[in-house]
Amino acid sequence: MAGGLFALLDDVAALARITAASIDDVGAAAGRASAKAAGVVVDDTAVTPQYMEGSPAQRELPIIKQIAIGSLRNKLLFILPVALLLAQFAPWLLPILLIFGGTFLAYEGAEKVWEKVSGHEKKPEEDADAKGEFTPEHEKRTVAGAIRTDFILSAEIMVIALKEVVDSSPDAGFIMRAVILAVVAVFITLVVYGAVALLVKMDDVGVSLAQRPSAGAQRVGTALVAAMPKVLAAISIIGTAAMLWVGGHILLISLDELGGSVSGTFAEILKAPYGVVHHWELLVHDAVGGWLGTTLGWVVNTLASAVVGLVVGGIVVAVMHALPFGKGAKSEASAAH
Repeated sequence: MAGGLFALLDDVAALARITAASIDDVGAAAGRASAKAAGVVVDDTAVTPQYMEGSPAQRELPIIKQIAIGSLRNKLLFILPVALLLAQFAPWLLPILLIFGGTFLAYEGAEKVWEKVSGHEKKPEEDADAKGEFTPEHEKRTVAGAIRTDFILSAEIMVIALKEVVDSSPDAGFIMRAVILAVVAVFITLVVYGAVALLVKMDDVGVSLAQRPSAGAQRVGTALVAAMPKVLAAISIIGTAAMLWVGGHILLISLDELGGSVSGTFAEILKAPYGVVHHWELLVHDAVGGWLGTTLGWVVNTLASAVVGLVVGGIVVAVMHALPFGKGAKSEASAAH
């Protein structure tokens, strides 16, 4: 009996070691996958606060909670199953999906640039009702718009993470990939929307500090209140730049990868844009050398990606405004009304 008990305990201990190793593998793979998608995560964090402009302070956290739940639903219920099935049965479709996603990001960024340059930038008060108050309908539009944009960003994050899992752990099975991607989805959602909540509520923290009796707390609170509009404006600019940079970079990398799956002149055409940018990056890196050369090479790659994003996004913006059902037609109809 004692021998059987010790054998059972040995089996339990072995199973625990295997489970712990599996958890370590999942954690490590999820960490690598999350890091690989860091550019889009930064983009997501910078973009989301723009949807909060003009919203009542008491509704900011509930709105962020709704967007976060929608984001997690996007990742777990829609994107994750589709991405896993594609990776299992049609892996050649993944770079094509990334191309569409990168084009959408570039379009969103270029649209914001066009609105700023043309003076057609949408003001928060345009969504208010006749009394200048923000209505439940405005909140629904805000949440729906943020979740819609998040769907594209989440798809990019999940596909990039999946590709990292496939490339770094080609022997990982379907279940292991699903678990890793689920961990990535939850982790990134918490990071992004936790950071967004902190950003949009910092002015309230400043007001609370400014009302305390301590002179030091009052100075910090006043500085926070004064700084937050500038911080949010800077984040808006960073978000637009991130859309162009990430969108352009995804386009370059995905076209290059797609070119590797075909042959002939068409393959050379697809691989040429990234080849040129990578060549410039290496030239700067080799000319300067060291950590500074690596940094400057990354800057060259980033600027070139942003230019690609701006050009591709600008073309899509022009097409959308030229179409009879595009944004240009909607703007004219609103002006006539």
